[in-house]
Amino acid sequence: MTTRKKYSQEFKLDAVSLVLEQGYSRAAASRNLDVNPNLLGRWVKEYQEQDEGQAFRGNGKLTAEQEELRALRAKVKSLEMEREILKKATVFFAKETK
Repeated sequence: MTTRKKYSQEFKLDAVSLVLEQGYSRAAASRNLDVNPNLLGRWVKEYQEQDEGQAFRGNGKLTAEQEELRALRAKVKSLEMEREILKKATVFFAKETK
């Protein structure tokens, strides 16, 4: 079983700059860097889709917006659970007072 190669963010940025800034074709750049052309194409696509400095963050490293979204979703879930508890408590106490 072969292990996957891991490439640093700097390596990926340099590879992308070969294609976008220095005019190399993806095939030529991938041959020179010993990287699969499809992988290099994916790096170029990710770089073009991301904001400045956001490309190739690595696994588990979230942007500020993603962190805020995660926190807000957790808060919504907590508030929905609290609301359900209060609904059940209201029904319980309404039955006891009759």
